[in-house]
Amino acid sequence: MNARSAAADPGTERSMSLTSMTGRGVAAAAGRLARVEVELSSVNRKQLDVDVGLPRCLASFAAPVQQRVQSRLARGRVTGEIRATWTEAAQASGVRVDLGLARAAVEALRAAAKKLDLPDDLQASDLLALPGLVTLERSARDLETLWPLVRQALDAALAKLQAMRKKEGAALGRDLRARLATLRKLAREIAARAPGVAATYRANLLARIAAALPGSDLAADERLLKEVALFADKADVAEELVRLDSHFRQAEDLLKQGGVVGRALDFLVQEMGREINTVGSKANDAEIARRVVAAKAELERFREQVQNVE
Repeated sequence: MNARSAAADPGTERSMSLTSMTGRGVAAAAGRLARVEVELSSVNRKQLDVDVGLPRCLASFAAPVQQRVQSRLARGRVTGEIRATWTEAAQASGVRVDLGLARAAVEALRAAAKKLDLPDDLQASDLLALPGLVTLERSARDLETLWPLVRQALDAALAKLQAMRKKEGAALGRDLRARLATLRKLAREIAARAPGVAATYRANLLARIAAALPGSDLAADERLLKEVALFADKADVAEELVRLDSHFRQAEDLLKQGGVVGRALDFLVQEMGREINTVGSKANDAEIARRVVAAKAELERFREQVQNVE
């Protein structure tokens, strides 16, 4: 199989369970001519960003390697390295000398010798110790035989990477569900407290007026009733709580659904935050304010965890 057809290999389908973007996978595959080692790691990133380094002899496989990783992952910063070690059975078709590297090394060594007042007795053999100066060229046939090894090692490393991401995802799911339950509890407490806020405001207002104007009967005063009604309208958070409950249910559905849901969860977090902030600004009540502060803190922890969901 050549490098062009390599990318057409079908990839394994992504599991629909919740998946983290953090993981690591290392694998190797050996054949008669070479041994290939693959090391991959991933962290959270809004998009999928793949950067896998390959040695010169595997440069023709860069595109199929990239496509193979992209066929299995949806989001995250994926970095890694692929290494190839030739066996004694592999025959070199030629020798390549990096003249640019040799020239730079000679100039640097002679400049150092001059500054240190050392004799300039540099020999060509001294340059052989430079990594990458001399490389053995391999035949096209030998290079083509490497793709099955690269594919085998890459698939194995990806499988380990995905397994770790899935394991991390399961832990993330448990934590997110627990935090969502805490947010629901706080919302229920706010909903239970909210209807009595207007009545409490009316009682406190009457008490302040009675203290300022002893003996006055303002319980049925029209202006007082309008003031209380206006306050009740401004402090009404029923609509916000209904929308908040809808966001909770959508988040729960996404956690059950699994798959690539990180962006959708992130959007819902923003909407939850908007509703919680509105509740805090409208409800003129110390107990509700205390629960709003707790909800904001819990939502921030929820958001931080969501950032690592694929």
